[in-house]
Amino acid sequence: MSKPLIAIRQVSKQFGDFQALRQVSLDVWPGEVVCLIGKSGSGKTTLLRCVNQLTTIDSGGIWLDGELLGFREQSGRLHRLSDKEIGRQRLKCGMVFQRFNLFPHMTALENVLEGPVQVQQRKLAEAKLEAMELLRRVGLAEKAGSYPSQLSGGQQQRVAIARALAMRPQLVLFDEPTSALDPELVGEVLAVMKELATSGMTMLVVTHELGFAREVADRVVYMDQGAIVESGPARDVLTAPREARTRAFLAAEV
Repeated sequence: MSKPLIAIRQVSKQFGDFQALRQVSLDVWPGEVVCLIGKSGSGKTTLLRCVNQLTTIDSGGIWLDGELLGFREQSGRLHRLSDKEIGRQRLKCGMVFQRFNLFPHMTALENVLEGPVQVQQRKLAEAKLEAMELLRRVGLAEKAGSYPSQLSGGQQQRVAIARALAMRPQLVLFDEPTSALDPELVGEVLAVMKELATSGMTMLVVTHELGFAREVADRVVYMDQGAIVESGPARDVLTAPREARTRAFLAAEV
């Protein structure tokens, strides 16, 4: 493919007096795994939320598969899309949050089925077969009938990943997917993410798990104060960073 799946161009976002993003530009190519690293408050999560249109950008533009997100151009001016149109665009993008956000009154299977059946209007029998296959893929087929309260944090996050995949997205966004987990449960979620990466899924991952980034990421992007400070192959950025700010961050993380 000769064009990036995601093209982020000069994106800025401000919350009151706080400049969350400062003219951020980034390409993510089909099948690529890009990890965003940096201190808390550096803009990583805001950038993900802008890609998924949970946060509206102030300036710049984001294109997904060649389509401008959130706006249409008409007579040389940009016009905000309707909620329905934004909802259609958002279906191309799965998102896995820090907190699992599962429906507590639904079983694991029902959580995975909700989007395909209620939003995409797919046939229940077909969607159920696919949902069970996804639960198998994340190692939870035997927990299909369990409610979130009956699952560990790692199991809930794996259900959340299956739920995101059930929408057949072109891209999956991960926002610190292991940060709410007990240390002994982190590995099981990272193992699922590694399998996804191996399968060719395009992934944009906010993470503090530098070992995972080193092993799985094609590229690592270091952000600080709302801007991209350094970007490059994972091995280069994590073992021989060019920028002093990147070196200081990595030294503090060891």
